Amino acid sequence: MTLPAFTHPGRFWRGNLHTHSTNSDGVLAPAEVCRRYKAEGYDFIALTDHFVGHFGYPISDTVPFRDKDFTTILGAELHSGAMENGELWHILAVGLPRDFAPSNTPSFVPVADQETGPQIAARAVAAGAFVAIAHPQWSSLTFDDARSITAAHAVEIYNHGCAMGCDRADGFFVADQLLTEGRRLTLIATDDAHFSEPDHFGGWTMVKAEANTPEALLAALKAGAFYSSTGPELRDVRVEDGKLVVECSAVRSIVAIGWGTGAKAVHGESLTRGEVPLERLNNSPWVRAAVIDAAGKRAWSNPIWTGASGTNPRV
Repeated sequence: MTLPAFTHPGRFWRGNLHTHSTNSDGVLAPAEVCRRYKAEGYDFIALTDHFVGHFGYPISDTVPFRDKDFTTILGAELHSGAMENGELWHILAVGLPRDFAPSNTPSFVPVADQETGPQIAARAVAAGAFVAIAHPQWSSLTFDDARSITAAHAVEIYNHGCAMGCDRADGFFVADQLLTEGRRLTLIATDDAHFSEPDHFGGWTMVKAEANTPEALLAALKAGAFYSSTGPELRDVRVEDGKLVVECSAVRSIVAIGWGTGAKAVHGESLTRGEVPLERLNNSPWVRAAVIDAAGKRAWSNPIWTGASGTNPRV
């Protein structure tokens, strides 16, 4: 069993799926945001300004900044309805059409008669977007909140802006619980760059596609043909003969992670291949890989669904 990221036709393209500009609360104009990401070697970004009335419900037009070496995907960070803590939802939508209808969200404060978070997420998916639950730890998302977004494709498992600005970057706790409950979600790492602090060029998604075009990248995202990283490269992740086999750039640790307490790691120096036995994963029906290099930088695969039928540790 091999992940789509390593069987999908094409090559890997490096991109950031969560970015802001002066069209909402970012510091830099869209043209400068795109210039900086291209200069840093990125192949694409999605400029996802906050979709609220205070900013004019922007779906930022980045088409003029595309060229033969760099592309953009239209999108926005959607807000509507209150989470259990009373604060407004944050939902990442990449690949929105230009005419996506505004929600009744005049500001960052929930108001009566708004769409709920689940409703606006479902509407974005119906409009063709790739949708992710944004920064669960920063949002103080409850599990009931997370479970309610049934239309999402992915969970944002690493947010570099949240890592740098408040040390709340993690989305794995929510993602792993949803996987354990049977949700077939994928996992993205992003910057959430505003350029008001060192919140950029720290987390990215490597998307496997035949062309660096918005259409090909969006289709590959929906197909799960990607992995996420803050540094290392993943070259293959597969389940074979009861082991998780990982091929990657040089790392010190290769970790197999499943449901409940199921996890096992192998360690060494300059590892570029590792085989991790799956006996310690409690017969988990899913397994995902993490690798950690000598600088502490990480990369993460999407989950592989193994078909195992262990006892659900949540029951």
